[in-house]
Amino acid sequence: MESDSIECVSSIDGLDEEETSPPHHQPSSKPHGGAAPSAGIAPATSVHELLECPVCTNSMYPPIHQCQNGHTLCSTCKTRVHNRCPTCRQELGDIRCLALEKVAESLELPCKHNSLGCPEIFPYYSKLKHEAQCSYRPYNCPYAGSECSVVGDIPLLVTHLRDDHKVDMHTGCTFNHRYVKSNPREVENATWMLTVFHCFGQYFCLHFEAFQLGMAPVYMAFLRFMGDENEARNFSYSLEVGANGRKLIWEGTPRSVRDSHRKVRDSHDGLVIQRNMALFFSGGDRKELKLRVTGRIWKEQQNNDAGVCMPNLCG
Repeated sequence: MESDSIECVSSIDGLDEEETSPPHHQPSSKPHGGAAPSAGIAPATSVHELLECPVCTNSMYPPIHQCQNGHTLCSTCKTRVHNRCPTCRQELGDIRCLALEKVAESLELPCKHNSLGCPEIFPYYSKLKHEAQCSYRPYNCPYAGSECSVVGDIPLLVTHLRDDHKVDMHTGCTFNHRYVKSNPREVENATWMLTVFHCFGQYFCLHFEAFQLGMAPVYMAFLRFMGDENEARNFSYSLEVGANGRKLIWEGTPRSVRDSHRKVRDSHDGLVIQRNMALFFSGGDRKELKLRVTGRIWKEQQNNDAGVCMPNLCG
């Protein structure tokens, strides 16, 4: 869509935003260490090394396989090495290392995301389930214009979006975008991330795109929160588009970037504008699409008079 153009005008806010401190995570009540080793059993750190798969280096979970010479590996890698021991090249067969599986049952291990801040310690068999939902797990890149494989924490992704995807960065909780398309009759699936906003000490991604809904082309704008879903619920946003004495208003809660761009789009969780309405808002001879989308982000609080982000009043 080379003929399309997008303008972003971020309103200048006069007051500093309310700074919110990061959520305080209570430390685990479980002891921060492995189960006390019994007599004759290696210390927990040595056992952890024994449970590391030599192929993928992940922790091994039952079934743990071994060759006739006692070399072990995880069940996933057993198929990857074509049933050959990666250490001695002997055939693996179906020998289980039951002793190592029993040792594993007695261990408590830190979450693999502990380097990112997770303090939790779990029994060996509960570790995988927690890690799949751990709030400290890395985020996928939220850029919608391509399949990007970059993962990391929020500060890393913000830098990545700015430097690698050349996404516009703005400070403030109000926004004003104009979308222009010279030939609105030709609508192919296209996605843009207009900008990333920084307000209330958090980052938000504003998306605008055109796509086919059945046989009809539609335009959609929505906001995603760069953080977990439970944090996203602390915020609300509104979007507005209109002209000629008519307007459409959307108000909702931003979706977490844990939800993929496609998932949010396909759920229609945002401001959806049908083409005929979009052309009406454009005015003129209806041969050119001109949409101006304005909006704001605010923080939900019990005290409605405190910490509410109003247009041009927060930084």
